[in-house]
Amino acid sequence: MQNLVTDLLVTLAYGVVGVVLMAVGYVLVDVATPGKLHELIWTERNRNAALLLTSNLAGVGIIVVAAIAASEDDFLLGLVGAAAYGIVGLVIMALAFVLLDALTPGKLGTLLVDQQPHPAVWVSAMVHLATGAIIAAAIS
Repeated sequence: MQNLVTDLLVTLAYGVVGVVLMAVGYVLVDVATPGKLHELIWTERNRNAALLLTSNLAGVGIIVVAAIAASEDDFLLGLVGAAAYGIVGLVIMALAFVLLDALTPGKLGTLLVDQQPHPAVWVSAMVHLATGAIIAAAIS
């Protein structure tokens, strides 16, 4: 029974770290997007903004899962690693967004608020996912 309680507490701690990192990712996407992200997605049903946010959340999730898997049953190392690698991943995703924005015509932030689906948003979303996968591979 004690193992069950311990495992549940460990799971809770990892879950909290993951949710906090996803919240930070949400804020970063909100900063990169003109307007309020929650209004764009939930009120205006903007698919471009939703795609970028979901790719960011998935990228963070990939990183956190890899950090947990690489912790080799060392809870403290796993928890600190998940948080640290998650922050590094978010920073790299933000830098990749800025770099992609600088190398392509127009402003990605403006394209994100367009009501019409735009292919550039798919490219930016894939950058988020690929970044998460690269960091996950580096962890293991």
